[in-house]
Amino acid sequence: MTLRFVLTLLHRWVGLVIAGFLFMSGITGAIISWDHELDDLLNAHLTETDSTGPQLPALELVRIVEERDPRVEATFFTIEAEAGEAPWIFVEPRIDPATGVLYDIGYNQAFLDPATGAEIGRRHWGAAWPVTSENLISFLYVLHYSLHIPTMWGIDHWGIWLMGIIAVLWTLDCFVGFYLTLPSRRADPTKTAEAQFKRGFVTRWAPAWKIKTSGSGYRINFDIHRAFGLWVWGLLFMLAFTAFSLNLYREAFYPVMSLVSEVTPTPFDLREPKGPNEPIPAKIGFAPILERAAAEAAQRGWPEPLGSIFYTRDFGIYGVRFFHPGDDHGSAGVGPPTLYYDGADGRYLGDREPWKGTVADIFVQAQFPLHSGRILGLPGRILVSIMGLVTAALSVTGVIIWQRKRAARILRSRNRATLPSPAE
Repeated sequence: MTLRFVLTLLHRWVGLVIAGFLFMSGITGAIISWDHELDDLLNAHLTETDSTGPQLPALELVRIVEERDPRVEATFFTIEAEAGEAPWIFVEPRIDPATGVLYDIGYNQAFLDPATGAEIGRRHWGAAWPVTSENLISFLYVLHYSLHIPTMWGIDHWGIWLMGIIAVLWTLDCFVGFYLTLPSRRADPTKTAEAQFKRGFVTRWAPAWKIKTSGSGYRINFDIHRAFGLWVWGLLFMLAFTAFSLNLYREAFYPVMSLVSEVTPTPFDLREPKGPNEPIPAKIGFAPILERAAAEAAQRGWPEPLGSIFYTRDFGIYGVRFFHPGDDHGSAGVGPPTLYYDGADGRYLGDREPWKGTVADIFVQAQFPLHSGRILGLPGRILVSIMGLVTAALSVTGVIIWQRKRAARILRSRNRATLPSPAE
């Protein structure tokens, strides 16, 4: 049993296992590259406003939302909405003192009139069901990385872990698939090493990069599968590896990076998260955190204004990001500068400055921007959308190749079974 035979079997069966997942993630990835634009297109009644007059301060809008529904607390909002767009606030349920469990609020995002604070609408971002125009894009977003697998046994990461494992298999299969495109090594004692190399890599490997349109349907399908995989191999590997790093960050990626390189831990790396039903209450409000963050950014000379603030209840950490309105989605780079503060006493915990830190720090920063294409801005998002379709196409063509070969093997077995034996 040769190495090539073993790798062929590995490529076949790993490919079959992950094909459905990659088809889904490829199609959804191509769509969610334009999540903001598509959401605005589908839900202009929520996301857009023709309200006139000065915008109320963001903290005032937060106060209005929490007073309107005392069951919720705000956990994320932007400081200033883009022109013509309705400000929105992410909310999460408080604990019901009567039952000791979280309220069932039925939504997590509230859209407001910027001038009056009147509620334009509510929705549940990322809801699994029912799927409507209001949550379609967010449904696809969550489907892309977690399959909407529900919480079981108190753990809500099953889907994220599963897609992380699929990403690991995909990463490894990238190398296996590439190896199988190489010509097999067949030594010819009558030829020099240089001549053997030329025959192998020029005469035999060159066709692997081409699609022979005059061949049979099976041959064209096979050529598409092999040639597409070679043309964009580096991008496929990048998508596979970054999918692994994002989905299995705490479980595998960060621990391995810490062993092989110098990584500066974020405040999230230094704390263990609480469960989804054990929120850590913030003992200091948004206003003092924003004041401290603004002063810190001014001292550092950051040119960007306060952009948004979030509070992660499972870690008890505030994060304040700095960007101009609209630059939080689709802009080039590795993301905005961020300052972190403790939710209990407001003390400074650390920062994240784009393109700064050790080589490993920058590598970690680049994982999501690479995976989403946002590292290159608009051209990168276009490229990732195309790669999503290519990934889906490779999944389909791979399954077709397996089906055709399986049908051929079954036919050969039947023909052998019907042949008369030598004794007859």
